[in-house]
Amino acid sequence: MKKSERLDLILNVIKEKEIANQEELTEVLNQYGCNVSQATVSRDVTELGLIKVSGIDKKTKYFHAVSISQNFSQKNIDLFKHITISIVVANNLVVVKTLAGNGSSAGYTVDSMHISQILGTIAGDDTLVIIAKNNFDAEIISQILRSL
Repeated sequence: MKKSERLDLILNVIKEKEIANQEELTEVLNQYGCNVSQATVSRDVTELGLIKVSGIDKKTKYFHAVSISQNFSQKNIDLFKHITISIVVANNLVVVKTLAGNGSSAGYTVDSMHISQILGTIAGDDTLVIIAKNNFDAEIISQILRSL
């Protein structure tokens, strides 16, 4: 099986099933006839940018955050990490606390990412409020931002 086919299979599997860890993903891929090691799966998970979010049947599951713009620069990521103090989820809101005077910078950075789960952002002096479509999307957004 080609690498591109394996990556597509991984995306299909995590859409259909709650996969909690790399070992479980390796087992499922092997059941589909894709004989891979956990090391390969680990590299694939990183390459695909999979993140873990809360599951329904399991504590966590893999999720593919495909919505981030590919044009997002490392400079923006470094800025966001430097000015961010905390990221907290409250229902469908994600509250990002920043260093004083950096709420709008964090907002610009998040808006530049073009995360499809975000309805809008409101920035203050040291706070950015991100409005998500629903509670699940808020968790996804927070995981994306924490993984930067």
